Amino acid sequence: MSKSIYSRTLRGAQWAFLVGTVLGMSALASAQTVLKVSAIPDEAPTELQRKFAPLGKYLEAKTGTKVEFTPVTDYAATVEGLAGKKLDMVWYGGFTFVQANNRTNGGAIPLVQRAEDAEFKSVFITKAGSGIKSLADLKGKNFAFGSVSSTSGHLMPRSTMLQAGLNPDKEMRVAYSGAHDATAFQVAGGKVDAGALNISVWNKLLEDKKIDPKEVVVFYTTPPYFDYNWTVRSDLDPALVAKIRAAFLALDPAKPEDAEILKLQRATKFVPTKVENYKGIEDAARSAGLLK
Repeated sequence: MSKSIYSRTLRGAQWAFLVGTVLGMSALASAQTVLKVSAIPDEAPTELQRKFAPLGKYLEAKTGTKVEFTPVTDYAATVEGLAGKKLDMVWYGGFTFVQANNRTNGGAIPLVQRAEDAEFKSVFITKAGSGIKSLADLKGKNFAFGSVSSTSGHLMPRSTMLQAGLNPDKEMRVAYSGAHDATAFQVAGGKVDAGALNISVWNKLLEDKKIDPKEVVVFYTTPPYFDYNWTVRSDLDPALVAKIRAAFLALDPAKPEDAEILKLQRATKFVPTKVENYKGIEDAARSAGLLK
């Protein structure tokens, strides 16, 4: 090979290497510039955004990645969003996590849950003086669940009824309010005789004086079960996932700024979680005919 041809070949190889390096670095830089986050719409969209705003800023500071929250109109949208890689992280209820994990063939990783989610509960409510004092009293009544895909607003209350020998589809008139707070307001407004919602939202409604405990009462509480968690896609950058997990676990109620975030999340602290924790939810869903 002549010297001139060799030089041109060498320069070409160097140029190709340089271009490849720059493109590679550019691809890495743009691989995860934004963390796209959403949550199941178990409360009003404005409430979900209000609760997430301080947490989003905190995660940005801890991970060095911009965080964007995108509200959705229904539970299924969060499942399809994660499966279609339009969402990177989602606040799921236990049942919706099971659906997402099935939909992605195990491609959903539950990162953390609130300490309270290890023993979560649902409450059955009715208006004071309605005469409803037990699950058996629901026969022939108008009853409201939350969303069809809700763990604490539908699946676990339904499972509880079935275990008690009560078939809601055959022995009462069932409606779906779409959200926990909506269920409570329907009961309070007399649109339905009774309903079920998660205990966390119920307590918040009482705390904010949006529901009068003298007018609407709890007549049954379910046994505890695992529920909500923050889930990420399995193909997310492992280094980013580690930062996200560490950020949640580092939230300290002794620090005022962290305490405010935890309060909005209705959490005392966040703890690690795992897929196995939701096996009971999956079994309940299959038994109730809600998961094939």
